[in-house]
Amino acid sequence: MLARAGAARYKPSAERLLDEGPLKLATRRRRIALPGGGGVSAIVALPPGFRRAGVTPAVIVAHGAGADMRSPFVSTVHSGLAREGYVTVKFNFPYTEARRRTPDPRRVLERCYRAVLDAIARDRALRPPWIVIGGKSMGGRIASYLAAGGAPVRGLLLLGYPLHPAGKPDELRADHLPSVPVPMLFVQGTRDPLCDLARLAPVLAKTPRATLHAIDGGDHSFRLPRRAGRPDAEVWAEIVEVSAAWLRALGGRPTGSGRRLHAG
Repeated sequence: MLARAGAARYKPSAERLLDEGPLKLATRRRRIALPGGGGVSAIVALPPGFRRAGVTPAVIVAHGAGADMRSPFVSTVHSGLAREGYVTVKFNFPYTEARRRTPDPRRVLERCYRAVLDAIARDRALRPPWIVIGGKSMGGRIASYLAAGGAPVRGLLLLGYPLHPAGKPDELRADHLPSVPVPMLFVQGTRDPLCDLARLAPVLAKTPRATLHAIDGGDHSFRLPRRAGRPDAEVWAEIVEVSAAWLRALGGRPTGSGRRLHAG
């Protein structure tokens, strides 16, 4: 459980405007200290109408192995969920903070994610009543280990979960998933080489609090064949809408209008 203290006004001096889409979002750039020294960058996007701490739930979205927090997909989900009424956080893992290409060992990634989670939970200007964690591919996988280990979160948002290595559908990364005690949303492309949906089905059968939303024709990056006639922006908007609807079902009230995004 997250402690709730008295309401505190958010300080405008710590904000800047994120000019993406029809509404500008106030954001905060954070430096998250890591155990043992060092730190990583994070950006907190505030929903329209955010005025005081202790009211608005938060969502933390981690990047995948091949990109940092500036990836177009992660940035779209980050700003999109903020416009849907949630405090939304994205961050770098240590290897991307240092501009390295090879991901850190799992223990380092988990320690970093936990530090980000703890920092957001303790932030006196935010104090979210609950937090959902997740991310794209590897970022979601690392979040799932935290949730399975008992991290104090309301849900798990998995965007392109890497169920197995490409071409190795028998090497499942799923033993821990039935131990996750909170609701999970899997958003998966039907052509994802890292997640054979036929292999995912029995995993979901063991996790009754899991929901699957399939992107028909989508690959691991949720890109569709050109003949499908659906640009990335339209598919990503669908993912934001589906994620926001799932978040609302978890309870609580997001800040602002909770307006939906529509791709044009």
